[in-house]
Amino acid sequence: MASKTKAGSEDSKNKQDTAAVEVADATENVESADDGARTLPHHNFLSRLYTGTGAFEVVGRRKLWYGISGAIIAIAILSIVVRGFTFGIDFKGGTTVSFPRGDVNVAQVEDVFHQTLGSDPESVVTVGNGASATVQIRSETLSNAETEKLRDALFDAFHPKGADGKPSKKAISDAAVSETWGGQITKKAVIALVVFLVLVAIYITVRYERYMTISAIAAMIFDLAVTAGVYALVGFEVTPATVIGLLTILGFSLYDTVIVFDKVEENTHGFQHTTRRTFAEQANLAVNQTFMRSINTSLISVLPVLSLMVVAVWLLGVGTLKDLALVQLIGIMVGTYSSIFFATPLLVTLRERTELVRAHTRKVVKRRSPASRSVTESNDKDSETIQELTESAVDGGNAQAASSPGAAATKRAASSKPAPGARPARPTGTKRPTGKRNAGRR
Repeated sequence: MASKTKAGSEDSKNKQDTAAVEVADATENVESADDGARTLPHHNFLSRLYTGTGAFEVVGRRKLWYGISGAIIAIAILSIVVRGFTFGIDFKGGTTVSFPRGDVNVAQVEDVFHQTLGSDPESVVTVGNGASATVQIRSETLSNAETEKLRDALFDAFHPKGADGKPSKKAISDAAVSETWGGQITKKAVIALVVFLVLVAIYITVRYERYMTISAIAAMIFDLAVTAGVYALVGFEVTPATVIGLLTILGFSLYDTVIVFDKVEENTHGFQHTTRRTFAEQANLAVNQTFMRSINTSLISVLPVLSLMVVAVWLLGVGTLKDLALVQLIGIMVGTYSSIFFATPLLVTLRERTELVRAHTRKVVKRRSPASRSVTESNDKDSETIQELTESAVDGGNAQAASSPGAAATKRAASSKPAPGARPARPTGTKRPTGKRNAGRR
C-alpha cells in the first residue's frame, strides 16, 4: 500500500516537472519570436508612405511643425507690412495702354512715356511671346487729352501693326478704371471672402465637433495669410482673378482638411474604451493613412494648373489666366501642407486639453509602464501555476481512489444508479400490484 502511494506521488511530481519544462520552452519560444520580430528588415520610404502604417511621426513632432508654421506666418505678415500689395487697375483705378510689341523693349516705352507726359509710368510689362506678345503700360488715371497724346507719341515712335499687318493707330488700345469702381470691387471681394468663411464654419460645426471647426478655420486663415504674403514678397499683381483663385484654393484646402479629419474621426471613434493607442497616436495613424491620397490629389490638381500657366503665359499671353493659375498653384501647395502638418496637430493639441483625452492618455501610459507589464505577467504565471497544481492534485486523487479496495464496490454502486431522465425500472422478483385490499393474504 505504501509503495503504491509513493509511486503515485512520484508520478505527480514528474507531471509537474514536465509541465514546468513545457512552460519554460514556451517562454523561450516567445522570446525568440520577439527577437526575430526585432530583427525584421524595415520597409523603405515609399512602401511605408503607400501602406500608411503610421511610420511617419507627424503629430508627435507637432512642436516642430508649429515652429515652421510660425516662421512662415511671420515672414508672410512681415512681407505684407513692409512691401504691401501691388493692386491691379481694377482695385486702385488708373489707365492702361497696350499695343503689339514688335521689336520694342520696355526701356524705350518708358522713355516715350516720360518725354510725353513728364512723369514715369507705374509699370511697363511685356505679356506673352512671339507674334501675340503685347506691351502693357499702367499709370495713374489720365485724362482723355493725356491718353490721346500718349497714343500719338507711341504710334510715331514704334508704328505698331494692326491685324492686317499694316501700321495702324487702332492697334493701340486704352482702358481706364475710376477709383470708385476699384473701391467697389475691393468691397465685394472682402464680402465674398467673409461669406465663404462663415459658410465653411457652419458646415464643419454641423458635420464635426467644435475642435475640428477651430482647427479647420485656423488652417484656412493660415493658407490665406501665406498666399497673401507670397504675393506681397514677390510683387505679384492682385487682380479680381486673384480673388477668384484665392476662394478656389481655400475650397481645396477645406476639402483636403475634411478628408484627414474624416479619417481621424473614424480612428478615434470610441477611443476611450480601448488602451491600445492614445488619441494622438490614432490621429497620427489617420494622417499616415491619408498621406498618399493628399499627395495624389495635390499632384492631380497641380498638373492642370501648370498647363494653364504654360498656355496662358507663354502661348496666349492672357494676363487673367496667368493670375488665376498663379494663385491656385501657390494655394494648392500651402493647402496640402496645412491640412497635414498644421490642422491635425492643432486638433490633437486642443483635444488633449480635455479631461477625457488626458485621462485616457494616462491610462494608456500606465498600461505600457514596465511595472504594470511585470505585474500582469506575474499574475498570468501565478494563474497558470495554480491551474497546473489543481490538475495534478485531481489526477493524484483519482489514482489513489482507483487503488483502494472499496473502489470497485463504489464503482458498482455508482453504475447501478439510474441515469438522469431515465424511466424507473421495477425490481425483479416482485408481483404487479392488483389494487385490491388483502390480495396477498389469499
